[in-house]
Amino acid sequence: MKRFTKQTLVSVVLVGFVASAAFLYQQRGNRSSTSFRTVAVKRGDLVATITATGTVEPEEVVDVGAQVAGKIVAFGKDKHGKTIDYGSVVENGTVLAQIDDTLYAANAAEARAQLQQAKAGVQRAEADLVQLQAKLVQAGQDWKRGQELGPSDALSQSDYDALRSANEIAKANVDVGKAAIVQARYAVSQAEATLRREEQNLNYCTIRSPVKGVIIDRRVNIGQTVVSSLNAPSLFLIAKDLKRLQVWVAVNEADIGNIRPGQAVTFTVDAYPGQVFKGEVGKVRLNASMTQNVVTYTVEVNTDNSDERLLPYLTANVQFLVNERHNVLLVPSSALRWTPQPGQEVPESTEQMGNSFAGNQKDAATATAKGGEDGQTRGVVWVPTGAKVRAIPVHIGASTNGLTEVQGDGLEEGVLVVVGTQEKVKADKGKTASNSPFTPQLFRRNSQGQRQ
Repeated sequence: MKRFTKQTLVSVVLVGFVASAAFLYQQRGNRSSTSFRTVAVKRGDLVATITATGTVEPEEVVDVGAQVAGKIVAFGKDKHGKTIDYGSVVENGTVLAQIDDTLYAANAAEARAQLQQAKAGVQRAEADLVQLQAKLVQAGQDWKRGQELGPSDALSQSDYDALRSANEIAKANVDVGKAAIVQARYAVSQAEATLRREEQNLNYCTIRSPVKGVIIDRRVNIGQTVVSSLNAPSLFLIAKDLKRLQVWVAVNEADIGNIRPGQAVTFTVDAYPGQVFKGEVGKVRLNASMTQNVVTYTVEVNTDNSDERLLPYLTANVQFLVNERHNVLLVPSSALRWTPQPGQEVPESTEQMGNSFAGNQKDAATATAKGGEDGQTRGVVWVPTGAKVRAIPVHIGASTNGLTEVQGDGLEEGVLVVVGTQEKVKADKGKTASNSPFTPQLFRRNSQGQRQ
């Protein structure tokens, strides 16, 4: 047992020695170094945009409803004589549909008869008044004669009182007759109002277009019953002018500060691949909406559709032009985010940074996006100098699609800036990993064919 343990220990030590020797030999024969990944500064144009998605909408839409209940019995004709349907062009007043008017026509006829009856009542009241006025004249004359005779042997006291009472009653009856005429006339007014209401309901059975436009949606069919209660049922949706459209765009709250009325906009739709349409911002609606904790605002973009190629409710991929720069120096945005490791920068980098970037070399490297006294955003790019890098302070401008506009002393087109690093391993000249004495060697033959 002891002998076995001693042999095992010797084997382990031997294996460890061989492995260590192989590692040291490989490290001596190979060396690793760090190289900088660089990109040349270029000069060009930069267009900063905000991208969003929207929907093409008619500029003004009229929802035509029904104010009475009933069954749709027919559709009208458009300006070309065709039955009203999707896409029909209609004029103001064009008949769109007809609702069954049987009940409403009967109600109108009844109201009309009641009006005639009320008018007849006025005539009767006026005739009654004439009759009452005649009786008043007779009662007045009788009372006048009674006053001349007075209570006497020719006219008893009771007859005298009767003549006076008859005269007073005749006066009161005349007043009642006049009131009856007023009442009859009011009855006529009420009957006229009822007739107007019933005739209007009868007219409501004929659905007419309130505007000139194009029908973009028909929501009823012949034989369908519409019910008008608290809300008027929608029958047709009419766009007034399809030559002027809008794109309703949902813009994130982080970008809404860069949107302003009159701003130039371009957009594309899947219906016309490769074609770019133009528009401008009309207004920003203030009634924001929240979806999954994301706040968005609806922006109205006005666009001309004189050729009527765009159709309502197409999905639009919209780009708002935020900034446009021409012939400026451009670097990858990653160059402004990269910072060297300790010991990689040249010692005079701090002084070159200037007073605007106070602090040590590491602080200077992280000065990106800090504003200077002039209000411009400042940053740093790093230029390789042999095995090290030096810092160049820059003013940062617009940024889009991974490129950023920069300005700085010593920065010009073609200058290489660092965007990252990469490790590489180089073997010493004349030595490779296969030179290790511990690596198994393949047999080779010399020129005489002998194995070496």
